[in-house]
Amino acid sequence: MDIIVCIKQVPDTAEVRINPETGTLIREGIPSIINPYDMHALEAGLQIKEKERGRVTVLTMGPPQAEAALREAIAMGVDEAVLLTDRAFAGSDTWATSYTLSKAIKKLGADMIVCGKQAIDGDTAQVGPEIAAFLNIPHVSYVRRIEEITGNSIRVQRLMDEGYDIVESSLPVLLTVVKELNTPRLPSLKGKMAAKKAQIKKWGVADIQADENKLGLNGSPTRVKNIFAPEAKSDRKIFRGTPEEQISAIVNELKGLKCL
Repeated sequence: MDIIVCIKQVPDTAEVRINPETGTLIREGIPSIINPYDMHALEAGLQIKEKERGRVTVLTMGPPQAEAALREAIAMGVDEAVLLTDRAFAGSDTWATSYTLSKAIKKLGADMIVCGKQAIDGDTAQVGPEIAAFLNIPHVSYVRRIEEITGNSIRVQRLMDEGYDIVESSLPVLLTVVKELNTPRLPSLKGKMAAKKAQIKKWGVADIQADENKLGLNGSPTRVKNIFAPEAKSDRKIFRGTPEEQISAIVNELKGLKCL
């Protein structure tokens, strides 16, 4: 079974800065990590590989420094890594990102694509399902458990607000996973040594035969109009005393604000 795991290198959330002209994140000089949800996707891919005797390829799109994230994935045990890096990809929204990744996935070929449910720097949860749409394959989002893989089908549990659904799909399929699925493994010493020497494929526009009109900032149908930090508010009240006294004080406060 050929498995592709899509990951994203994201800025440390405490260090986020925004380009005021493009509305995109400034990544240069900012500490970066693998998107936490993608760590669970990597673990899922590796567990499926071990159970089904498959092969895992990790795929990311980003600047040259994103190679560090791929080497971390190799240290965990993936077999191959591909970095999509080209100035033409810069500034991509979710649609352009999904299109670009789908072109690389078509070139690689896969029985299963696994993604984290969302990236912590955007929180849109759109890229995984959009990749599936570009590939014209089924997808299941918010997977919390993989129950069974049999022949050309898979059965999973999909996390819902009030429990979970059991969903069965044919292969190939794209899954987006939640943190409840597993606990990501730590890289082994042997894996770290292998990661240092591993060859990472670097593909640009020509390598994936993409339409340049659908790439990057110019190919993105959405634009960030404005980004701002929430205003810090200092008007806070702490109610002390017994539970009954606190409840009474809160009720009186709400009445004073004409909320009751």
